[in-house]
Amino acid sequence: MKKYAYIGSLGFVGIITTEFGVIGILPQIAEHYGISIDKAGYLLSVFALVIAITGPFMTLLVSGFDRKKIMVTAISIFVLTGVVSFFSPPFWLLMLVRVLPAFLQPVYIATALAVAISKADKEHENELMGIVFSGVAFAMVTTVPFATWLASMWSWEYSFLVQAIVSIIALASIYFVLPPMPVKEKKSYGSQLKILTKPTFIVSTAMNLFMITAWFSTYSYFAEYLNKAKGMDNTMISYMMLVFGVIGLLSMKVAGKMLNKNVTKTTAFFLSGTILTPILLHFSGGNTFATILVIGIWGFLYSPSFLNASTYMISSVPGSLEFANSLATSFGNLGVTLGTTIGGWIIMTKGVAYNPWIGFVFGVLAFLMIGIRSLLELKTQSKMSK
Repeated sequence: MKKYAYIGSLGFVGIITTEFGVIGILPQIAEHYGISIDKAGYLLSVFALVIAITGPFMTLLVSGFDRKKIMVTAISIFVLTGVVSFFSPPFWLLMLVRVLPAFLQPVYIATALAVAISKADKEHENELMGIVFSGVAFAMVTTVPFATWLASMWSWEYSFLVQAIVSIIALASIYFVLPPMPVKEKKSYGSQLKILTKPTFIVSTAMNLFMITAWFSTYSYFAEYLNKAKGMDNTMISYMMLVFGVIGLLSMKVAGKMLNKNVTKTTAFFLSGTILTPILLHFSGGNTFATILVIGIWGFLYSPSFLNASTYMISSVPGSLEFANSLATSFGNLGVTLGTTIGGWIIMTKGVAYNPWIGFVFGVLAFLMIGIRSLLELKTQSKMSK
């Protein structure tokens, strides 16, 4: 039922605006608190690390609860975060309220996906999951650049106000439109944990980790990179985030349809951006028009990364959607943490212009994991045919 998918997507807009809304304002936050850019990056990396560590456990813990109540609770905490952050509290408190919603983010995503496909035919599942994940691209096209633009016009606190308002709208939609959705049959913990023993799932998890690390080594410092390496001001950067998001919205629709045909080829196609983007950014040099074109390609190939990672992992264990997706979210966010941390270290030691090449290295590792999984699947098929 598409209505449920769109409601899940709206909640995703609130979540992504909160998690990634700081990307465009990290330099301003660093300046306000008198800290280095890599320390400001903790607002992103620690958020992602909490998701990585607690995500699967939280999903297992609440797997028997009413799905509507889970979604309402999760988004309520995102509202609280936006409101408190707007008042520019001390940095330790800003960090604390950023961390709180991270505990329930993977729970929300896994639940929203389960709700979206709860009444769908098997052949339409990936398309509905694509609608839910389109909330990522929609946030990148609207709320994230708008929040960055507001921050460039007034002050960084207004970015958090946008986050709070978006989360309130999402909360109202879930509360008033979604019916109660109690879980009729709770799966045992043992049956869900069994997927951790499957080699194809383990390799798929590594692919997810390497792919997201590749993208976020540069994307986490999007504003810093465009400012220092490409000479753009805050207003121009907000426009670039808009271009990035508009293209991304289109690519989410394309990816959803492509995934219905072939999950592995689709994942590999979009992963190619981790190799292509650093090369194109290097050769675009100081040419603004060429850089804008590269940002469009970057946005197109990056935007479905979380959708591709989740679908790729779930395709190796199709019977365990919620738990597999929570692991996909956790390892994806571990990739965000790893990419942001390595990216911050490179900025402090070498300079931000080198960051895209970290993506190149981790992109190659991700391609290697796709190759290993394909070999494992061929082995399994040949054994079954004997």
